[in-house]
Amino acid sequence: MRSGPRGRRTRRLRTGALLGLASLLSASCASTAPGPPEDAIIIGGLLPFSGNESAIGRNLEQAMLLAVEDLNAAGGLDGRQFDILTRDSHSSRERGFDALLELLYVDQVDYLIGPEENDLGRDIAPDVKARDALHMLPGYAAPSIARSEAKGGWLRLAPSSFAVGCALAKYALGEGIKTVNTLAGRDDYNANVGSQFTSNFAALGGRILPSVTFTSGEQTYTNKIASAFASNAGRTLLAAYPATASTIVTEWTITGRPGTWLLGPALRTEVFLANIPTGSLDGYIGVSPSLSLRSECHVMDDAEGSVDCTTGNAAAFAERFSRRWNGEAPFPAAHFYYDGIVLIAMGLAYAQATTGAIPESGRALQGIIRALNRPENEAASWRDLRAAMTGVRAGMPLRYVGAAAEYEFDGYGENKHHVMQRWTVEGDTFVDLAPVSVTCEVAN
Repeated sequence: MRSGPRGRRTRRLRTGALLGLASLLSASCASTAPGPPEDAIIIGGLLPFSGNESAIGRNLEQAMLLAVEDLNAAGGLDGRQFDILTRDSHSSRERGFDALLELLYVDQVDYLIGPEENDLGRDIAPDVKARDALHMLPGYAAPSIARSEAKGGWLRLAPSSFAVGCALAKYALGEGIKTVNTLAGRDDYNANVGSQFTSNFAALGGRILPSVTFTSGEQTYTNKIASAFASNAGRTLLAAYPATASTIVTEWTITGRPGTWLLGPALRTEVFLANIPTGSLDGYIGVSPSLSLRSECHVMDDAEGSVDCTTGNAAAFAERFSRRWNGEAPFPAAHFYYDGIVLIAMGLAYAQATTGAIPESGRALQGIIRALNRPENEAASWRDLRAAMTGVRAGMPLRYVGAAAEYEFDGYGENKHHVMQRWTVEGDTFVDLAPVSVTCEVAN
């Protein structure tokens, strides 16, 4: 991609100040701060190292670092090394947005991965478009991909809110549930999960009762809880981020635990379990992205969408991660962050092999990555990146079988998901249950 200065958008008045700050910092720190390898391919990342979501930030960075190590051991980009530059979102919309601006305009990164926060991913989209950068979105709550853009390239790796809603609806109907509603945050992601759940449930023959929404940061959610359960729905989906959801579940427990929850995918995090009364959600069901490969699954019952999957691929990555990071286990999202780095690297290597240069735009690179990951192409696994990178450097169109998925993108950059993972809570741990297939019809 272009390495020189890019055009600045006039509405980003803070960018000039950031550039001045960068000059001061480089002058004062150049003699002590180690820089990236010479001529390295830099991938920028925004992660929550502090604030409410800080528990996940370091784990995701470790996955990205592991991917860079594996890629460089596999020869890099014709000898050029890969490296990452991460900044802290502080789990904050305002501070996180400033950090994203720094990555794009001060650090001049052409490849951006993250953030975890939905609103930040949405807010930075105009700047990704202006810079014509590539934006890799591994997070569960990443915004949906725009249906048409002439500049900028986006790839979303985790399941869409439609896939989540479909899986929840099919599970509820399979359990004989006749009525559902939601208690959902007003943020884009959780509102969409709630809407897709109820829409799919109705399309499959169920009945929707009045739902309730809330804004994060309210002093109490007692009235919202009472309203959500007043209609006596068979299941009420809690679609929220962990910090707010833990407050809701605590207040729900104190008020006598009325009704029965379903749990949204954002709640599968240890931070959530650590901040609710122990045992309060035992036996309640949630869904999140499956880490089984499509080739590791086969449908048991089309009508109910039941699927039998093995987990060998995810277990192998967890073992690799744990061996590198002193026994730590990867969070489920870490699998996607590892894959995001590798997808970028394979796309760059293939482009250079077939055109003689790496792409000049994020839009072009996005198209190359989508084309590489067509189902008819030969597979290349994360377990042997040396063979994968050797192949694409030789101009072979190889689709990537990653730590989280066998990737196949639609025409806009959304990864297709065919299976979702069901789970439950037992005390202070999550326990996986049988997966469920995603086979709902998209409404015209």
